[in-house]
Amino acid sequence: MQKLLQDVIVLVKETGEFIRQESRKFDDSKIEYKGKNDLVSYVDKEAEKRLVKGLSDVLPGSGFIAEEGTSKHRSDIYNWIIDPLDGTTNFTHGLPIYSISVALLKRGELVMGIVYEINRDECFHALKGQGAFLNHAPIKVSEVKTLDKSLLATGFPYYNFDQMRQYLTIINEFMQTTHGLRRMGSAAVDLAYTACGRFEGFFEYNLNAWDVAAGALIVQEAGGTVTDFKGNDDFVFGREIVAGNITQPGMLQTIQKYWK
Repeated sequence: MQKLLQDVIVLVKETGEFIRQESRKFDDSKIEYKGKNDLVSYVDKEAEKRLVKGLSDVLPGSGFIAEEGTSKHRSDIYNWIIDPLDGTTNFTHGLPIYSISVALLKRGELVMGIVYEINRDECFHALKGQGAFLNHAPIKVSEVKTLDKSLLATGFPYYNFDQMRQYLTIINEFMQTTHGLRRMGSAAVDLAYTACGRFEGFFEYNLNAWDVAAGALIVQEAGGTVTDFKGNDDFVFGREIVAGNITQPGMLQTIQKYWK
């Protein structure tokens, strides 16, 4: 698995270099829309093609759960969950916060996660049971023990605003009871930053598996806790996530006060 991890890191960084080069000449006439406020570009699509081909080469027969649908093949054993460009809106607006997220499921269990923050050249990775790393140096979640001294990250939905009233109530409480909230625009980055202690926690709803799978494993391997809004473990496909250090149960309690 270590050899596979290193091969995937090389592939992800090569794909990141392609995205980095394209960012220097990208213009908004190349933006497409999959739905309301749901942006995509040729960069997302080409990056995904490169990842799917490369991952198929290093692990033949594996399946894919991929944002842009380059491959719909599924395997009974190994399936990659990939977001070729998490933070497309940031990318298209020239805001340098976006990432590549690659996770590996083995019979439904997360066993590998890689988040590559392209502009800072920071590669976060983890294997199940082997710890979490940033550019090969071990990382741990923050040691801050109370919410009043915590910095949290969140995100906002770009469609399906039916639950925004409850969500804004939750945000309002956290604004008054923590050091503040940040909205980076890439859930994978939010999770990676939680894993290395830059944030004490992250929460968001209306997410997809490719947004969170890799980052969730990295948080867990860094000593953090990850659940859905109910406190259960359906955070990969359940579209809700609460991740954090020792303050995670307090975050979850606040969310559950208002979330129905």
